[in-house]
Amino acid sequence: MPVRRRASRPNATAMKMVGAQVATCRIAKGMTQRALAEALHVDAETIASIEQGRRVLMPNLAEQMDRTLGLPGVLTVAANRLPEVDMVPAWAEEYMEREAEALALSWFDTMIIPGLLQTEAYARAVFGCRVPFMGEEKIELQTSHRIKRQEILRRPVPPTLSFVVWEAALRDRIGGDDDVHREQIQHLRACADRPAISFQVLPLGVTSQAGLAGPFTLLETPEFQRLAYSETQRGSFLVRDPNEVSILSQKYAMLRSQALNFAETKDLLDRLLGET
Repeated sequence: MPVRRRASRPNATAMKMVGAQVATCRIAKGMTQRALAEALHVDAETIASIEQGRRVLMPNLAEQMDRTLGLPGVLTVAANRLPEVDMVPAWAEEYMEREAEALALSWFDTMIIPGLLQTEAYARAVFGCRVPFMGEEKIELQTSHRIKRQEILRRPVPPTLSFVVWEAALRDRIGGDDDVHREQIQHLRACADRPAISFQVLPLGVTSQAGLAGPFTLLETPEFQRLAYSETQRGSFLVRDPNEVSILSQKYAMLRSQALNFAETKDLLDRLLGET
């Protein structure tokens, strides 16, 4: 079930205080981190990270903890009253942590080029389209963070990467600058030749496609856990339930079969470059 995201991320001191509360309540109940994690259907590492103040305690998880530990809403109140200081959604932050160490990523996008394949100029143009306007300083900060995420492409052994992108995202000239558009298409064409990257375009004019419900990402962790992540206009959520991840995996497999093959995708990119 989608989890509404917080507008921003609590400060580190507050997170550590809440984490200490969680640890105290858990110990008082006589439960180990693993036992609590199993009761909540989350990873033991998630509990450890929360208790150490490295991960935000989300309100919905706090409610589950209160029920499991027999508390009168103590942790729920703490989670809802955390002071907020920046603009990184908590679920997005957890996804990014997983992304950085992922063994494999499969990404379906419809309106924009996936973040891991964006040029700096294109990323800046994307953030400049946000409503309400973010301001130049925040745009530069967000652009820097997005480009830094691309370091996983330069790992000694990069993750296995698969992308399916709707053709409309390639044809839009985000930012209104032809040079930005051409540079982005050139970058995609170069990525399409990289051995660790599978890049396919879902063409315009198809009569059936499996991604009508919107974009999503599939991820495999070093522990071989399979997760999914999705963002909407007003929220984002990390999917852990194996059944839900399986459904999205089936959708992605269908999208790959409906998209242009590798050679056709490269031909399309070459044609787009010829048009710019």
